[in-house]
Amino acid sequence: MSEDRLNLSELVHSNRERTAVLSPLSTVLGKLIKYGAIGRVTLRNHFAYVYDFLIRSIFLIIIMYIFVQLWRVTYQGEGSSLIEGYSYQQIIWYILFAEALTTAFPSLATRIEEEVKNGDVGYKLTRPLSYIGYHYVGYISEVAIRLFVNLCVGGLLGFVLFGWPSFGWGLLGFILMSVGAITINFLLNMALALCAFWVEETRGLEFVYHKLLFTIGGMLMPLELFPQALQSVCRWLPFQTVLYFPARTAVRWADTSILPMLMIQGVWIVLLGVGVALIYRHGVRKVNVNGG
Repeated sequence: MSEDRLNLSELVHSNRERTAVLSPLSTVLGKLIKYGAIGRVTLRNHFAYVYDFLIRSIFLIIIMYIFVQLWRVTYQGEGSSLIEGYSYQQIIWYILFAEALTTAFPSLATRIEEEVKNGDVGYKLTRPLSYIGYHYVGYISEVAIRLFVNLCVGGLLGFVLFGWPSFGWGLLGFILMSVGAITINFLLNMALALCAFWVEETRGLEFVYHKLLFTIGGMLMPLELFPQALQSVCRWLPFQTVLYFPARTAVRWADTSILPMLMIQGVWIVLLGVGVALIYRHGVRKVNVNGG
């Protein structure tokens, strides 16, 4: 049987044209039902892996134990109850929220790499749905269940250490900011993961991104504790919107202006969304699949 070399970009385009004319799923309601089903399947799949949740929970407790000891010594050494406006209790809660988000993020680069290497990308690109949208729905569903478990475990740890927290509306603000944070993190990771169309190995890029997120993204400490010059640089980068914005909103709701943060997140979502769409468009043109 002879093999025909098919250009995936043309195949995807023609498939979408047929879908738009013939399929009721091209309507807004149909798309909501379609992507909702993807989200439900993702949730069911991850509910089945109880041991994964337990392992991540143990890891979270170990990390938080280290931070608790580290910051206790730091505050004792400073001889002050406040550091840049943060009390010891607020710092620990801040790191707990940031760590809960960090450990909830799955590796997107690994998935895209495998799809490109084993050819699954060809199958998924020809489906009557957006490739990026498909991964986004699955990603946000997975993060949601992981974050819920992390917050339950971390909240229990925080309660044992400090008692019932007085966040006010901070927890609700954290949830609101987390939606934009998860979306921005997805877009940043997808931009790196789509580089697999050219280089295939993108985990190194993801590793570097994670280190930037840990440091200038505000996971290890709030940005207020950074030198002023570094703070000024961080304000112009998207990393602060992923961890610093949600965690700070949770623990310092009273002196947080949430509207400017939401606007900054919105701007970055638009900019990164356009960037990902362009990378995807150019990447698909380079992908070919052999069919018989």
